[in-house]
Amino acid sequence: MDSGGRLYSKVAIVTGGAGTLKLAFSKNFSFASNPAVIALQADVAAEDGWERILKFPLHTFQRLDIVVNKAGVNPGACATIDTAEADYDRMMRVNVKALYYSVIMVVPFFLQSNREVGFIKVSNIPASRPRLGAVWYAASKAALTTANRGLGLEWAPHHVQFNFVQPILGDTPMLTIPMRRLTTPADIGNTVAWLSSDEATMLTGAVVVLDGVRGIWGNVKEIL
Repeated sequence: MDSGGRLYSKVAIVTGGAGTLKLAFSKNFSFASNPAVIALQADVAAEDGWERILKFPLHTFQRLDIVVNKAGVNPGACATIDTAEADYDRMMRVNVKALYYSVIMVVPFFLQSNREVGFIKVSNIPASRPRLGAVWYAASKAALTTANRGLGLEWAPHHVQFNFVQPILGDTPMLTIPMRRLTTPADIGNTVAWLSSDEATMLTGAVVVLDGVRGIWGNVKEIL
């Protein structure tokens, strides 16, 4: 997708901006807006971490348009009663508390911008369809889905958008997906780019599911 026209001059923060999937987001913004993606290391679940994250775009560009929250942790498959408290706390801290700090640190700046601005959270299907061995992980993701809807409702009058992208997991059997292919990093990156553009300014509090209609297909199979 050519994001140049859609994202021209927009400034974005992408948390967890390393790895194939996260690079797909960063590439959309770097090609469309600025010639480089600047990498910073910071704790997204701490106030001083967000102070560090915000310092560069606000001092360099004097603006910020989009926050893409991708940072998250999953300690791996484990029965609910065998999950270590430290693993549970880390999931809730990185997966949920990071959104809390991004909101309380960024929204005050957004309210002064007089532009359409927004947050995009990238999660995955366990937020709505928990798997065995990942119940607490799914619970942390479901908390984000609920928060996204509530934040969208609360801040809509101020033109601050909150949207949620929910792709299918990479280890999902392809034959269970009606489209017969897996979600790619480009699929997710392009969806994030569209949500970040001026073409999607009416959309907030939404969950965009990228599962090749697998969720509906599962319900149809149960009925049949």
